[in-house]
Amino acid sequence: VESYPPAVADAVRNAKINAADNCRFIAGAAEQILPQLASREQAADVAVLDPPRAGCAKILLDSLLATLPERIIYVSCDPATLARDLRVLCAGAYSLCLVQPVDMFPQTCHVETVCLLVRK
Repeated sequence: VESYPPAVADAVRNAKINAADNCRFIAGAAEQILPQLASREQAADVAVLDPPRAGCAKILLDSLLATLPERIIYVSCDPATLARDLRVLCAGAYSLCLVQPVDMFPQTCHVETVCLLVRK
């Protein structure tokens, strides 16, 4: 689920190039699409989150906890909203297994953080 339609088109092309036929791509806001998928009991094995600085919307986190993908990869650019969202997910059904900071912009104070959460 991706809100930027050209990125969805790129993902579809990349999946075809790499013969990845176990993927489905949906254009739309995750906080709107994921609750719909959860209500239809359609779950994913892995969820990759890369929210804006504001972090994930509560309805998105609730939907993740309802669908329970086996793993969540959470990419964050804001430590405060990352901590807030991890608190919700780890109090629910997930364990935080790995945290890796990535300094993509060494000329600034900004650091991306990639986290792996696994369903308990």
